[in-house]
Amino acid sequence: MANDDIALMAHLMRRAGFGATQDELEALAAKGYEATVEELLNPQDQETADRLEFLRYHPGYWKPVTSPGMGSAGWLNHMVNTDRVLEEKMVLFWHHIFATGQSKIDHFHEVIKQIDMFREKGMGDYRELLVELAKNPAMIYWLDNCDNHASAVNENWGRELLELFSMGVGNYTEDDVRECSRAFTGWTISPMIPRGASGRYDWGFEYREEDHDHEEKTFLGHTGNFDGEDIIDIICQQPATARFIARHLYNFFVADEPQVPAWSVTPPNDEEAIETLVKAFTDSKYDMRSVLRVLFLSDFFKNARFAKIKSPAEVVVGTLRMVGGYEFPAPGIGDLAKQYGYMGQELLNPPSVEGWHTGAEWINSGSLMKRINFSADMVGDTSRPGIQRIIQRLQALGELGPDEFVDNCLDLLGILEVEEENRRQLVEHAIEGGPLRWSTQQEEAASAERVGEMLQLAVSLREYLYA
Repeated sequence: MANDDIALMAHLMRRAGFGATQDELEALAAKGYEATVEELLNPQDQETADRLEFLRYHPGYWKPVTSPGMGSAGWLNHMVNTDRVLEEKMVLFWHHIFATGQSKIDHFHEVIKQIDMFREKGMGDYRELLVELAKNPAMIYWLDNCDNHASAVNENWGRELLELFSMGVGNYTEDDVRECSRAFTGWTISPMIPRGASGRYDWGFEYREEDHDHEEKTFLGHTGNFDGEDIIDIICQQPATARFIARHLYNFFVADEPQVPAWSVTPPNDEEAIETLVKAFTDSKYDMRSVLRVLFLSDFFKNARFAKIKSPAEVVVGTLRMVGGYEFPAPGIGDLAKQYGYMGQELLNPPSVEGWHTGAEWINSGSLMKRINFSADMVGDTSRPGIQRIIQRLQALGELGPDEFVDNCLDLLGILEVEEENRRQLVEHAIEGGPLRWSTQQEEAASAERVGEMLQLAVSLREYLYA
């Protein structure tokens, strides 16, 4: 079985990234836990995926007009191939909170531009991120701020900014919603017509002063001639905002929590942990990198192993990174991008502005079968370089009895911890085939096939659902 340093590193990489291979875990463990956390938080020297290379082979994804589920293929390629895994995990985090959907926007490339903005701003200043979000054309259209005028206020953006993006229900009044919305009048979309005046065109942000409400506003006890940035300043100063972000971080990175609609009446599972994150958020003046550092170095994080059900995106991306062979943007990336949608999480197209419900709500009879079938198909392909590496590591250990065979397979899947009854069933299956031997070519071929079968059984267990 893996030592605790490797097991802790595996836990960190499941949460701060999309998992890691045994080779990667050993290299990271040699650096040390704290050094690895700093590397995750400051990935400037690490490689990121090459968008231009992807578009070279898949130019149709530049401004895609494609079938449902395939528009996120470029992002999937990025998640699978970037070395900046925490940066990309934060993109997924913000997309879940600031949920914006292609179903209404009908311009995949505008949602993708929002995703790129999360990548650029997601580990920085939360206030700055909110300002950029308020100016993002996809969000402006998604929540109708292009229909928010001084003469006719539209409250959709203002309401969701308070309810789902910053403070949460119960921390503001209906008057605050209206006053907030008034401050964002005139923040709209400036369409840039293409040279040929046909096809898809880009949207830009435009502030129309003549359409802005310049009258005095009273918001959360503050009075003045506020604009949108003033409102965001006031929001960030609220204790409710720090707590709201802290609960989201805990739910995403630490352990499954009750869902957002229940937060106004349901306390967090770990009040002390939430207060620790609130303090980090406030003391750092809303710096997300500082909050994440506190989170990953905390005992409550280190002790929360396998306390979260993986999202469909985590299942797909983690499995693809583990089995390998997807570094080149080959044909079929669009079909792969549909897989997490089949499991209940169609990226770039959340079911509502509330995003997705997480935890146990990821699982139903249909999505469970999709998870198992996808993962089993992937790990059962012993020609994949990642699976070949697992086979090589097992072969280097020599002849293996059933217990050693099972335990090493579980370790090589990212230090997978399973209940004793499930382990016993895996061992019983291994006993049927006898010891794992590698002395002849025939034994090598048979053992490789058995490894693929064992990995398929392991990813079919309920424990593989968890991170």
